[in-house]
Amino acid sequence: MEQGKHQVPAYYEGGDGCLTAVIRVPVRIVVLLVVLPVRMVWDALVVTARAAERLLLRPLGRALAWLLLALLVRPAVVLWRHVVVPVVRYGIVLPLQWAYARLLTPLGHGLRWLYREVLVPAVRGLGSALKWLLTLVLVMPVVLLWRYVLVPVGLAAARLARYLVVIPLGWVYRWVLTPLGHAIAWTLELVIRGIEGFFRGLGIALRWLVVVLLVTPVGWVYRHILTPVGREIAAALGIAWRIAGYLSRAVGRALAWLARNLIAAPVRWAYRTVCVPVGHFVRDAFLAPAGRALRAMGRTARQTLRAARETVRRARRDAWRALVGAPAEPEPGEPGSPLARTLGSATTVPSAVPGPEFSPLPEKSAQQG
Repeated sequence: MEQGKHQVPAYYEGGDGCLTAVIRVPVRIVVLLVVLPVRMVWDALVVTARAAERLLLRPLGRALAWLLLALLVRPAVVLWRHVVVPVVRYGIVLPLQWAYARLLTPLGHGLRWLYREVLVPAVRGLGSALKWLLTLVLVMPVVLLWRYVLVPVGLAAARLARYLVVIPLGWVYRWVLTPLGHAIAWTLELVIRGIEGFFRGLGIALRWLVVVLLVTPVGWVYRHILTPVGREIAAALGIAWRIAGYLSRAVGRALAWLARNLIAAPVRWAYRTVCVPVGHFVRDAFLAPAGRALRAMGRTARQTLRAARETVRRARRDAWRALVGAPAEPEPGEPGSPLARTLGSATTVPSAVPGPEFSPLPEKSAQQG
């Protein structure tokens, strides 16, 4: 069912009309012809991108990550761990801690004591004196002036203004301005209602015209033409995309089969039947004898150089003996002891006792002998 759902388009409900049946097959054919090149290009781009990501981008990313790690991260870590942290710790943090503990803390305690014990009491006393002086010089005269001069004068002025201004203005407002304002408001209300009724009727007429002349035809066209066409185009795009995918994969398989049989197989056959035997023949007939001859020439050259060095060494020793004299010959009964070798080690120690070259035989084997 799932496969059928993905491959076969769902049937539309009845009542779509003859227009749907007429445009369905041509639309699907045209869409398939348009979508097929796009799908093939898309599949080719996908295959190319996967190959590039596998063969180029992954190794390049690993190389860039290793290069970044080697050139930036590790030097930065080493610089931070062995340069910045010691410099900050021993050049800044520890001196600041010592200065805070030994200098700033005692200085702060002294300043706090000076503030609490000396400055605060002095400021409090000076503030009390200034408060008393300002109260005596400024506040008391102002209070007396307000209480015994301004308040009586203000009360008298308020009574005079009430009888000369407020009461006449209240009478004019109540008996003149209020009736005049009511008449003007009633007139304006009538005018506004008439204008609202006119515009309301005009809006109803315009809305009816828009609905009848524009909305209804557009809705009919959208419902009976655009919706079936769009639905068919969407279904045709889905079907064409899947069919184009099948065709693109078939073309890809065909191209891969042709490349495998026309290019890879002949190249593999030529490599196995021609290149490998020719390479083995060249290796056995030319390269191996040439290698052996080169190795023999190298051995001969090394032996010649060794013999020349030995000849030069002997000639130099003979010349030294002729100039200085021969060294003292050891007595016949006391042969010079060679450099001793410690047991279990290949190093020679001049002062060590030379060990035996052969391990001693057991006593039973010696008795039997």
